[in-house]
Amino acid sequence: MEHAIVLKPEILGFYKSLPITNTLLVGWMAMVILTLASLLATAKVKMVPTGLQNFFEAIIEPFYNLAKDLAGEKKVKVFFPFVATFFLYIIVSNWLGLLPGFGTITYHKEPILRAPNSDLNMTLGLALISAVTTHIFAVKYLGIKNYLLRWVALNPIFLFVGFLEIISEVTKLVSLSFRLFGNIFAGEVVLSTVAGIFAFIVPLPFYFLEIVVGFVQAAVFAMLTLVFMVLLSEKHSSEH
Repeated sequence: MEHAIVLKPEILGFYKSLPITNTLLVGWMAMVILTLASLLATAKVKMVPTGLQNFFEAIIEPFYNLAKDLAGEKKVKVFFPFVATFFLYIIVSNWLGLLPGFGTITYHKEPILRAPNSDLNMTLGLALISAVTTHIFAVKYLGIKNYLLRWVALNPIFLFVGFLEIISEVTKLVSLSFRLFGNIFAGEVVLSTVAGIFAFIVPLPFYFLEIVVGFVQAAVFAMLTLVFMVLLSEKHSSEH
């Protein structure tokens, strides 16, 4: 690729005071693709699925069954839509970044297209949505009193444990955002470097590797979010 990979996303323009970056643009593209695909897949739902409906059910059903084993019959119906959305959005965003033209098509010497999750702003935003949603579900299932008792108690030991759990919540944000960002950004750098040295054949194994990495990182983010939702919405065995 002619354009050197830089850490921060490139700004293509502004809408009023909102900067429109290349990663934000591709993030919107991923949302449009998923929205159109979901509308087409559910336009004529059949008992015996065919076509796009069959394709989506083949992806969703095993994931749903796994989520049900972790969350239980009742909670999975609430948790799963959020978790599956994370998975589908992240994997589509990751794989879009591997298409021809990413990093090479430029506007005012800046690449127009760039993988959304190579931008820490995007991955941090996803991690914040995951964390906020998890705590909303915790309040829903525990009640506000039991939820607050997780963090604050008169007992000094439980108070210290609550403090550690607050620290744990912060590390979850860091872990979710930096893991996804680090893997996708590193892959982008590797592909850029290899493609800049070797034009044909040699980059292909690296592209295959990034396809696998894109899937794994989407699955890890989604499953960790599900695990956090399950753990935080369950009462402590020794309720204060």
